[in-house]
Amino acid sequence: MVEKIYVTYNQVHKLCQQAAEQILNEFHPNLMIAIGGGGYVPARILRSFLKKPGSPNIPIQAIGLSLYESFGTDPVEGPGTKVTRTQWLDLSSLEMANLIGKNVLIVDEVDDTRTTLEYAVRELQKDVEEAKQKLGRQGEKTTFTIFVLHNKDKEKKGELPKEIIGEGKYLAAHMVGDVWICYPWEATDIDEHDRLANAQK
Repeated sequence: MVEKIYVTYNQVHKLCQQAAEQILNEFHPNLMIAIGGGGYVPARILRSFLKKPGSPNIPIQAIGLSLYESFGTDPVEGPGTKVTRTQWLDLSSLEMANLIGKNVLIVDEVDDTRTTLEYAVRELQKDVEEAKQKLGRQGEKTTFTIFVLHNKDKEKKGELPKEIIGEGKYLAAHMVGDVWICYPWEATDIDEHDRLANAQK
């Protein structure tokens, strides 16, 4: 049986708060991209902690990715290797132009197999390069960094570019074992969720 851990909204809030100073000092983000649906809540919480007095809030854009694979003849699907875009930035609009020359912080809740993060980084880099060429802005550098609430200590299927993983552009607020993490935004009964989280302490 897979071990479950229950994470509360307060814990998520505090993980974001603890990571914010390092993100500000080392990543200097001026744009966030939240991977839905797990990245939405931490990105919004982070924004409050990353705001500097007298400066505007860091904008948040959203992308949606699903990770599923079919197990042979079994109609049941589980987490897997095929990534499907459910929502993406509009390449023909200002959304993509806004990424050029920026420090972009990609936010998700958990780094499990790393497949989703690999896909997100690779595709965003590709799209930014395309936009730079189209707009004649090749001289402007876009830097991608990653923040996740939890990184699972396990062998990963996906790989991140060396300029991210090898150069300190990846931050996980908390390292956990290969467990099933129950986040509060997935709960249908938040009181029961919090009770189970408190029972773990």
